[in-house]
Amino acid sequence: MTDIALTDSILSFAIPAKNCRGRVARLGPALNQILASHAYPPIIRDILAEAVCLTAMLGALLKDEGSQLTLQAQTEAGVINLLACDYKDGALRGYIDFDRERLAAQPVEPSLMALFGKGYLAITFDQPATRGRNQGIVPLEGASLGEAVQNYFFQSEQIPTLIRVAIDSSADRISVGGILVQHLPPGEEGRGRLHAQLDHPEWEHVAIMAGTVTPAELTDPTLPLEDILWRLFSESDEVRVLNGKACVKGCRCNEDHIRDVIARFPKEDKDDMVDDEGNIAIDCAFCSKTFLISGVSLNN
Repeated sequence: MTDIALTDSILSFAIPAKNCRGRVARLGPALNQILASHAYPPIIRDILAEAVCLTAMLGALLKDEGSQLTLQAQTEAGVINLLACDYKDGALRGYIDFDRERLAAQPVEPSLMALFGKGYLAITFDQPATRGRNQGIVPLEGASLGEAVQNYFFQSEQIPTLIRVAIDSSADRISVGGILVQHLPPGEEGRGRLHAQLDHPEWEHVAIMAGTVTPAELTDPTLPLEDILWRLFSESDEVRVLNGKACVKGCRCNEDHIRDVIARFPKEDKDDMVDDEGNIAIDCAFCSKTFLISGVSLNN
C-alpha cells in the first residue's frame, strides 16, 4: 500500500492480536475545495474541517459500495444553527450555517457548548444493500466534536473508541488529519459487543499507544499514513493494512438530480415554486450554487 496518497486519503488497518481496527485519514485539497464554497471565519472553518475528517473516518467503516454516512448537529441557542456532512464512496461534502452576530459576541476560543448550545449529534449509517439505515443520537458533550463522536460509540454502539483530530492552518491552505481506533470482540467483525470494557488490557494498551500521536504527525503532508501506524504500533505482533481510499469533494447537486427531485412533487406544489420569471430557483448549501430550472420544461 505504499502508493497511498499523502493527502485526501483514508487508510484502514487492523491489529489482530489486540482485536482492534482503525482508520487514519488526512485531507488537504479536497477539504479546501469544500471550505472554499463559503467565507467561513477561522473558528467555524476549523469546526467544519474537524467534522469533515470525522465523517471521512466514520464513512470508511462502511463496507458496501453505495453506502452513506451522515453526520449532523442539531442545535439550540448556539452560534451554529446547523452542521451537516456526509460521505459516500469516498466523496465528501460539508456545510455549516451559523449566526455571525452571536459569533462576534463570543471569546476568541469559544467552548463547544457556546458554539452549539444545547446540541445533539446525529450519526446515520445508511447501508441499503445489507443493514438498512441505523441512526444514533447523543448529546454534544466534550471539548471537541471528536470527543462527542467517542461518546456516540460508547453510548450507542458500546464499542470502546479513541479519536484524535488535528488541524494545521499555519499555511495558506488548511489541512486536517485524524485517527480512529476501536476495540472489537475476539474474532471476526460483527460478533457480540464487548459491552464497553474500557479497562480491557488489550484496549488499554492500544489506546495508550494511539493517544501518543502528535498533531504534527497527523497533518504532515510529507509523512505517509503507513508510517504513522508503524510509529504508533510497531510493538504489536502485526499491524495489517487493509485498504486505502481516496477522497474527493463530492456534491451530488446537478440539474438532472434536481429535476428528478422536483418531478416527485404534485403539480400544484411545483406551480407554487415557480417565480415571476417562470423559473424554480434551487440553492445548494453545500457548494453555494443556485440552479434555475424552467417551470415550463418540467411539464415537457
